[in-house]
Amino acid sequence: MNQPGALLLVDDDRHLLASMGDWLRDQGYPTDTAATFAEAVAAVDKRPYDLVLSDVRLGAEEVDGFDLLEYCRQHRPGASVIMLSGYGTVGDAVKAIRAGAFDFLTKPLIDQELEMSIERALSQRQVIEENKTLKAQLDMRFGLENIVGNDHRMLKIYDMIDSVADTKATVLITGESGTGKSLIARAIHRRSGRRDKPFVEVACGALPETLLESELFGHTAGAFTGATGEKMGKFMQASHGTIFLDEIATASPGMQVKLLRVLQDFEFEQVGGTKTFTVDTRLILATNENLATAVAEGRFRQDLFYRVNVINIQLPTLRERISDIPLLAEHFLSSVREDSGKPVHGFTDEAMATLQGYRWPGNVRELQNVIERAVLLGKNDVIGLDDLPAELVAAGPVSVEPIGSRTLKQALEGPERQIIREVLEAHQWNRHATAEALGINRTTLYKKMKRLGLEEPHVAMGR
Repeated sequence: MNQPGALLLVDDDRHLLASMGDWLRDQGYPTDTAATFAEAVAAVDKRPYDLVLSDVRLGAEEVDGFDLLEYCRQHRPGASVIMLSGYGTVGDAVKAIRAGAFDFLTKPLIDQELEMSIERALSQRQVIEENKTLKAQLDMRFGLENIVGNDHRMLKIYDMIDSVADTKATVLITGESGTGKSLIARAIHRRSGRRDKPFVEVACGALPETLLESELFGHTAGAFTGATGEKMGKFMQASHGTIFLDEIATASPGMQVKLLRVLQDFEFEQVGGTKTFTVDTRLILATNENLATAVAEGRFRQDLFYRVNVINIQLPTLRERISDIPLLAEHFLSSVREDSGKPVHGFTDEAMATLQGYRWPGNVRELQNVIERAVLLGKNDVIGLDDLPAELVAAGPVSVEPIGSRTLKQALEGPERQIIREVLEAHQWNRHATAEALGINRTTLYKKMKRLGLEEPHVAMGR
């Protein structure tokens, strides 16, 4: 145990209380003592103890150790409670455990037995705290808070996630490769009532039909060559949780029939088996193809399309949300900097203009890879043009150096005007909302609009 926990010892025998308290302190445990229920309650209210050791009988008081246990459960649920008794019975022990006590020990206490019980209680508390920390980290990594973007399209998606997360409705996430479909699926799961249950992801396009069926539904021993034992499928693993099927458009016609049945009845059989299994699993699917086109071409079942297209979240491409590129770039920079320890703290204006002028066929995933490469291979504390891939700089439509009599500032006016116009249009020319989305104040926005000749359409037409 790395660090001793804070203990509260409660016993109406003051001589025993003093000697046992001294012994616990000698063992390295910070220990307070209380001789009555009232003293114990006052101590619990004052300090968040890790463990309370309480005698069952507290003298002539109407309340006893069970009442203190109940008080701790209500007011200090994080504290473990060990009950002590000189008249303990099996019935008392069962009652204590059922009431929420960690352990029930009888007097006279054996030093080794008591210390072992204390260490187990504190170790369990440490595990619980670590689990809470891990869950918080998962929420930060996969929750909605980790999805970066202020573009109006992304704001609508955030609202949709909040609306559908805690329902059982099937969700279809569509968008180009690299737009973050897996991240959205995990965010839906983390914001649902299933967050403490499994999230199982399957890349359908990575497996042939025979293996995919076994992967999803499991198989019995001897179902096919090499099936030496029974295997649990992903649907069963995701029971009471969420299963995410990526690249669903690649599923074969036979697999589509099986998926339709699972979606309708939540029932399936293992490969080679006859027993029907029923699961309670939330289904999220994703594809970078247009399923309506696939239906028209006969590659995707129409009835399955109608079944999966209950809630459709369409992710925008990165080139459609140019104003989010600085936010995403800084986010990825911060993440890589934390992992690598390299003191890189920003971008030059030329580098950022190039990032915003590029078309990003690989979308957010490509941007993440570019930033990671720039940080790991760069030699300076700021990412510049030399740190970006040559093909990215060459492909970008933005000229970041003076051309003839044009200064760098003049060369950057074109992309700056384009970005501001797109954000203005996205917010129906609401200047306050546009300024917030761009991360600048309204006065700065007004000056930029005037300098770049940006006016609302109806104002320009009125001249």
